[in-house]
Amino acid sequence: MKMTNFFSTIPTHMDYDGQARAERLSRVIISLFGIVGLIWGYVIQQFSQTIYILGAGFVMAALITVPPWPMYRRKPLDWQAPRYDAATEVIKPKRKK
Repeated sequence: MKMTNFFSTIPTHMDYDGQARAERLSRVIISLFGIVGLIWGYVIQQFSQTIYILGAGFVMAALITVPPWPMYRRKPLDWQAPRYDAATEVIKPKRKK
């Protein structure tokens, strides 16, 4: 029972700005590892080393950008309250605050 409570408290979302930041970061990481791998593979004349370095870049980029780390959840959106009630199929008027 405690394990399910623990897993339900883990945040599983990113905001839109965080998604853009994660995508940009993954592209930079993979590009850098690709360039370094290509240069290193050319220097030692081993294409397999290029592939290994590029694979390490993919793993690193995945570990940094796939989980919803707190740095990707800094700007949450304030969603508008729904106006449509599905049960009565009536559009509710906007509430004044």
